[in-house]
Amino acid sequence: MPKATGRSRPWTDHRLAVEGMAWKYRTGAPWRDVPERFGKWNSIYKRFNRWAQDGTWEKLLAEVQKQADAAGKIDWVVSIDSTIARVHQHGATLSRGTQGAVSNHKNLAVEPPDHAIGRSRGGLTTKVHLVADGRGRPLGMLLTGGNVADTTMLATTLDTIRVPRAGKGRPRVRPDRVLADKGYPSKANRAWLRERGIAATIPERDDQIAHRRKKPGRPIDFGNEQKGRYKGRNVVERCFNKLKQWRGIAMRSDKLARNYRAGICLAATLIWIKTDLINTA
Repeated sequence: MPKATGRSRPWTDHRLAVEGMAWKYRTGAPWRDVPERFGKWNSIYKRFNRWAQDGTWEKLLAEVQKQADAAGKIDWVVSIDSTIARVHQHGATLSRGTQGAVSNHKNLAVEPPDHAIGRSRGGLTTKVHLVADGRGRPLGMLLTGGNVADTTMLATTLDTIRVPRAGKGRPRVRPDRVLADKGYPSKANRAWLRERGIAATIPERDDQIAHRRKKPGRPIDFGNEQKGRYKGRNVVERCFNKLKQWRGIAMRSDKLARNYRAGICLAATLIWIKTDLINTA
């Protein structure tokens, strides 16, 4: 955790403050309603906001991922999908520009012009694009407006995977295999995965199969072996289920996409820690 260097007064207890932050996102309550037993709500919010801006939450998530990777506890057959979160009226008060995205390792202090809010059938929504490992834990994620198509974000979402090594060496960024549903079966996505040597288990849509019958081409291998692998894709759905147990994530009330993403990183870090403790026990 960050140390109070260059500050006029020391931090209050980090554990108590983080418990207050977790309480806020777990319940979906406003910051002003954080109970006094965790400390002053304004101090807790300022600390959370500061850590969201300097990338502390991403560093904490990367640290627990690094420890799991060093222990050989990451399943690199990953699943990718997205989920929608409705934007509360308190989170949609800022003016919005053109479409943007906020990821976990490229210039964290930059807020996307649209604050990752878009208008879809459900109104104003945010879409969370996420990659989960084979045990249902978040490896990488990014936020966009809810009107952004899944298929256009596969490469960008997979690029958010950066698991540091315990010793020297570059972070691991490539999974062994990617499992995805019929929202991702474009030629561009398959070519991108093939160029990087990443195996894919992605079924074709009915319209793609019908189109190939008119203009014969190389069929996609999706036999019994691939169907067996595809059954493991539900881990990403279970990961979303865990994250959306937090009401502050299921319904976005944060004005800034950076802060909403920080709340997801907090929940994701606790998922990694809890899963590791269960497996150890």
